[in-house]
Amino acid sequence: MSLSFLTQDLRSALDRLNLDFLTEIRYRQGKPVIVEYRGEYKYLGRFGLTDRREEGLVATSAAKVIEAATGGSVYNYAEQIKRGFITCGHGIRIGLGGEYVTQNGEICTIRDFTSLNIRIPHDVKDCAKFECERLLMGDIPSILLFSRPGLGKTTRLRDIARFLSGQRCANVLVFDERNEIAALDGTGNGFDLGDRTDVVRAGNKVSAFSAAIRAMKPDVIICDELYGAEDVAAARFAVDCGIPVIASSHMVDRKKLSALPFDYFVELKPRFGQPEIYDKNFNSCSGGGRHLVDRGVSVGE
Repeated sequence: MSLSFLTQDLRSALDRLNLDFLTEIRYRQGKPVIVEYRGEYKYLGRFGLTDRREEGLVATSAAKVIEAATGGSVYNYAEQIKRGFITCGHGIRIGLGGEYVTQNGEICTIRDFTSLNIRIPHDVKDCAKFECERLLMGDIPSILLFSRPGLGKTTRLRDIARFLSGQRCANVLVFDERNEIAALDGTGNGFDLGDRTDVVRAGNKVSAFSAAIRAMKPDVIICDELYGAEDVAAARFAVDCGIPVIASSHMVDRKKLSALPFDYFVELKPRFGQPEIYDKNFNSCSGGGRHLVDRGVSVGE
């Protein structure tokens, strides 16, 4: 994992930590840097974590961090910036705070960056075992993972892709709009998603789903974060074509969720607690230690 876009003092401090337990770096210009480490927020000091504010390293120019993260080509990330983030090497996602510039009621860019939320991706194998054993042993249904931000939706999608590719021998198409699920670099290296997984990056879901279904003939499509009516339309198009979709959403309103084209909904819990599985009508399918019988296929006790 490369955090080379950070200043030298921050990189030296982070070298003292086990990055396997680092999930966020909160970089607020002129304020002490705070990190989420092992699920707790601490100040980042010269010698690692500290509870003392006065020992925390102070964030300098947020704009310079973004310039370094984009390789000096901020304009190449214009479409991502409009949505409040950029994704750089190894799937590291940087949320952007600053001046939101709007036009006709829509955000057209963000400038004068002042706050950054640097989210560090991780590959946790078998983190989605619960969902896979209960929902993916028979015919593959369409599934939506939902929760508030930061509870591991992308990490679980990564594990589901690997399970379907490896254990189910399915042809998996990962639509990686922000290059977070696969996190491929310029040489094609990234997270291992299995031998039967194809990755499509950038573009938009509506056009990409249509093209990829024709060109790649997937058995299932996996994508991160349905965002707005067009993304929902893309998922519905795939389902109408007979291709199940496994996706994620920050939406938690069950009435709105139940209108989406999914057979099951999986609500994620904090700190990788056991998820709750619901059917189309939001009846619980995971309570009482019971296993699902999915489309005639019994999932073992």
